[in-house]
Amino acid sequence: MKNNFEIIVIGAGHAGIEASLAAARMGMKTGLFTINRDKIGFMSCNPAIGGLAKGQLVREIDALGGEMAKAADATCIQFKVLNSGKGPAVRGLRGQADMRQYSIYMKNTCERTENLYIIEAAVEEILTSDSRVEGVMAGGRKYGAKSVIVTAGTFLNGLMHFGMESRPGGRLGDPPAVGLSASLKRLGISLGRLKTGTCPRVDRKSLDFSFFTEQPGDNEPVPFSFSTDKIRTRQELCWLVNTNELTAKAITDNLDKSPLYSSTGRKIFGIGPRYCPSIEDKIVKFPEKKSHQVFIEPQERHSDEMYLNGLSTSLPIEVQYEYLKTIPGFKNVKILKPGYGIEYDFIPPLQTLNTLESRIVPGLYFAGQVNGTSGYEEAAAQGLIAGINAALKILNKPAFVTDRSESYIGVMIDDLTTREIKEPYRLFSSRAEYRLVLRNDNADIRLMEYGKKFGLISEKQYGIMAAKKTFLQDEIKRLGNTHIHPSVETDAKLKKIGTSALRKESSLLNILKRPEVSYTDLRAFTAIDENAPGHFIDYLDAEIHYEGYIKKHVLEIEQFKKLENKQIPPDFDYRKIKGFSKEAHQKLSELRPKTVGQASRIEGITPADVNVLLIMLKKFSR
Repeated sequence: MKNNFEIIVIGAGHAGIEASLAAARMGMKTGLFTINRDKIGFMSCNPAIGGLAKGQLVREIDALGGEMAKAADATCIQFKVLNSGKGPAVRGLRGQADMRQYSIYMKNTCERTENLYIIEAAVEEILTSDSRVEGVMAGGRKYGAKSVIVTAGTFLNGLMHFGMESRPGGRLGDPPAVGLSASLKRLGISLGRLKTGTCPRVDRKSLDFSFFTEQPGDNEPVPFSFSTDKIRTRQELCWLVNTNELTAKAITDNLDKSPLYSSTGRKIFGIGPRYCPSIEDKIVKFPEKKSHQVFIEPQERHSDEMYLNGLSTSLPIEVQYEYLKTIPGFKNVKILKPGYGIEYDFIPPLQTLNTLESRIVPGLYFAGQVNGTSGYEEAAAQGLIAGINAALKILNKPAFVTDRSESYIGVMIDDLTTREIKEPYRLFSSRAEYRLVLRNDNADIRLMEYGKKFGLISEKQYGIMAAKKTFLQDEIKRLGNTHIHPSVETDAKLKKIGTSALRKESSLLNILKRPEVSYTDLRAFTAIDENAPGHFIDYLDAEIHYEGYIKKHVLEIEQFKKLENKQIPPDFDYRKIKGFSKEAHQKLSELRPKTVGQASRIEGITPADVNVLLIMLKKFSR
């Protein structure tokens, strides 16, 4: 079959966008297949980008040459740094997006990208020859490709639930991808079933905002992209309100109408997200909690449609009305779109390599919610990695794998490909062992060399990163050579900053090491670079304040690398080794990890198994 494309991407959500853009920008003729080109980058759930750990992902996507951060900076209507009062390792950038403008931005970007072609057609089948990918069947026509990336989100055999009523759909208003699920099964890929949900959308004019607490954005918005110098758009308000005991009673009284809890027969069997449960889940599982937070967030700058973050549900619309009216300010509420639950097929990612290529079908890649994750950011990061690796394979270049010590992306993909997914996976800072070195402020320092190597980072972007490195080195040297002495004037300045007086002469570098002092505070004693981007200053502050902890992390990473770099030969026969547990025999033979480090993180592999493996590898090498 003639290769119409080098790479085909199925689905134009957040994973599909990044996969197709990366592949096309690396010179691959790329086909992006979607059932509706006007919904490219559509936000089916909460119109927000970033958050705790997710903000790091967006910065990492930007450092590797992805588009999400730039799109967020151009279209978000509120910006906040979460956990701003805590250490830099657990801070998270978050933006409330204008969902329409975000989608338009991504559609325009895809349309204008060289080598990228958008095909409005549903893919029914993945075509193979000699057990490797050959293309797809879409709209009754064959399209050839050397690689195919599946980024179908919740569309694989999707089933939407509105109370006890169920109907097929990938999201509200769009059909499911039933044929694609069947095609994957025929290829020998096993599928699981997961569930997620979305919240009601309501009319702003029907709400009484006097009952709500305003939630403004930051006075000085922090951009997501390292190439954005400043956010200049006007910020919009969000609001906060709480449910109450009447809300809980209205839900409890109607649990028989829930597809999750109905006594007449449960209709949802997929497992939902632990960390983003539906409101009925919250009421049932946490009966001692008298109220739950609801964030009222605009979906667009120029629209009255409001998203009720915290009220994900699969209850019928009449029950949604009943419990919403119990919330202060919602007495006259008008629902514009009901919340609903959705079940969908996913590909348990133990069947996938850490390049996101299938272990079963060479040339077939999976990214996004089809891998069992939740969240736009997790999806986009996987899409970027899949797109890069699909292109590298066609170019006969080494695959790209970023490990746990290097990025949150590495943490996520390693978790997915070594541990069984039983519920939608969400990234948290607590999942990263080395989170103090995986911060928002240094994602460019960690990853931009790769982005430049793949041709995804411009000279201008790279120059900003190089200037940041120089800024750190020069300022450390200069501040170390600039000294202040105890005096009435000096102590007054230090007191104004909020730190203690001097007992003896000190360099400004030592003053900056005090946790309550920031680089900008030093303008009381010396000239500082007032034009330095915010992420330059955040990087300097973090590197100085946490120098000792960072050095400790670096030593731990060196130990980690020893196991991570210890290769396991592809023909290593685990079955002949005595001393392994039965579970270790089974999982190591099935998953075939490439390194001892990867083997050590497979669920069920014990330290004793790792020691046996190390001993046998020494014998094998002889």
